[in-house]
Amino acid sequence: MKSSYFAKILLFGEYGIIRDTMGLSIPYRSFSGNLSLPNGESNEDQNLSNRELTKFYKHLKDLDSKDILIASLRLNEFNEDLKKGLYFKSTIPQGYGVGSSGALVAATFGRYSNFQLSLSSPLPPDSIQGLKECLGQMESYFHGKSSGIDPTICYLQLPLLIRSQTDLGTVALPSTESKGTGAIFLLNSGNPGETQPMVNLFMEKLKEEGFRNVMSGQFKKYNDACVQAFLNGDWDPLFINLKSLSRLALDHFTPMIPNDFHTIWQKGIDSNAYYLKLCGSGGGGYILGFTKNIEKAQEELSPHSMEIVLRF
Repeated sequence: MKSSYFAKILLFGEYGIIRDTMGLSIPYRSFSGNLSLPNGESNEDQNLSNRELTKFYKHLKDLDSKDILIASLRLNEFNEDLKKGLYFKSTIPQGYGVGSSGALVAATFGRYSNFQLSLSSPLPPDSIQGLKECLGQMESYFHGKSSGIDPTICYLQLPLLIRSQTDLGTVALPSTESKGTGAIFLLNSGNPGETQPMVNLFMEKLKEEGFRNVMSGQFKKYNDACVQAFLNGDWDPLFINLKSLSRLALDHFTPMIPNDFHTIWQKGIDSNAYYLKLCGSGGGGYILGFTKNIEKAQEELSPHSMEIVLRF
């Protein structure tokens, strides 16, 4: 079986990529998953994973029987492995916005696809776009609708810049310092979120003209400016736009922010010690944070513990 597939973090673009704002996603190597066969007697967790994978296989088989499955997969081999107890061995928490289903889809594609991409050299944009469409269709089984970006990140295991729905490619991150005072971090809300209800809520909100205008105007402006500033390593413009983006999220994405974090979210905006934003679809799971001074942010956020993603 192939090596593990890492989790991912969407630094910028949550919900916005549905509306053609920019997005920036990176692999998160603290969590990973891979397809495995039991070594001896399988346990209950392995059996549960095997049952879920079997449902996924049946969904793919159904798409294939209708000649609408985009990916060319060795489904018979997948089925034979399932009969041997195949399961997804994963440390990626489910419902936390870090790509648990994306890694599973990437692992399935990596193991059973008839057409593997060579990752030894940069991929042309059309290859990445084709991969995204394949993986998006596969991941739609889990969320009802998928852009395909999460499993693409997990498969490529490289930072991905999304300029629009049809324009995406790998990108180099700015040089950072492992002991820098600035940091990107995760806060654990304590409860998982469910992607599909949050996405459904967002799609309902888009029916309001005022909300559509916010997304195409302010959200796009601040979000895209954050992406550009981050990639250029321009930290001051990054934090100016992050503050506006964090405030906008609190005003317009309130249902996606766990209730216990509304005060903490506002506290960061008022104190400038840190700024919070959604990690994935929200509703629970992780919350993403940015700070110029990690020690000050830790003091302000105590007793919440941080998981550091990147220092600069």
